[in-house]
Amino acid sequence: MDRKSFFKALGSIALSTTALSFTRFRDEALHASPTPKMPVLFLGHGSPMNAIEENDFVTGFRNVAAGLERPNAILCISAHWETDGTRVTAMERPRTIHDFRGFPPALYQVQYPAPGSPALAEEIAGLSPMAQIRLDHAWGLDHGAWSVIRHLYPGADVPVLQLSLDRRQPASFHYALGKELAALRERGILIIGSGNMVHHLGLVAWDRLGDEEYGFDWALEARSAMNRYILEGRHDPLIDYRSQGRAFQLAIPTPEHFLPLLYILGLQQKGEEVHLFNDRAIGGSLTMTSVRIG
Repeated sequence: MDRKSFFKALGSIALSTTALSFTRFRDEALHASPTPKMPVLFLGHGSPMNAIEENDFVTGFRNVAAGLERPNAILCISAHWETDGTRVTAMERPRTIHDFRGFPPALYQVQYPAPGSPALAEEIAGLSPMAQIRLDHAWGLDHGAWSVIRHLYPGADVPVLQLSLDRRQPASFHYALGKELAALRERGILIIGSGNMVHHLGLVAWDRLGDEEYGFDWALEARSAMNRYILEGRHDPLIDYRSQGRAFQLAIPTPEHFLPLLYILGLQQKGEEVHLFNDRAIGGSLTMTSVRIG
């Protein structure tokens, strides 16, 4: 073998070794700790202060986590990451993003140093020809993710990835994309949607936020209808939420806090149980209603 052929062969061996290492790492990350099919969650995340306060909502998050198998990883669809196109975080160490203003210094000091998983991100990017999911190395974990996940897994020892909301797409797209993520449940991946079903910050009664429960008539009407559709498995009215009348229009003035719910509904399979928790209206125009499916 001449010198040129030798180095060419050596390079091929190195590339093959790298590819095998990557494949092995990916397979180990996804299959090393087999679990039963994971449930899916929609969490009403509310105020960022829920990250550091002790209240009934935080207790609800902890209680639902106590009833789950430990996941191999978490994929979170948060209201607070909107992009053109769909992206998934693909870094080894996602940063903790403090994407809010005007809160106490203690909240800005919170870090949630959960690892990421580039291998799992690659897998997710290949799941949906429809969405053409791209890898993202710049975002991290926004408060829609870390403020609630830190109560589920306070040790920050479960890999966490985020999937963005494509702001250009209709509600039906987000529901369909949820369906395309279903295979992840079989691999021990916990999928979480984080937002609020009723979310109109412009109409919040700030002087009533301390009340145990307080909702305007339209907010309670919308909550009642949403809960009924979810419990009955009637997803079409929720996908077509813009056609459900005035209460829904006030409850969902912009879609980003509602759309994560549609991913979770899209993941529901026939016969799966549905459980609502943290089902309260606060400040007149917000609900903390959360959902476990499966």
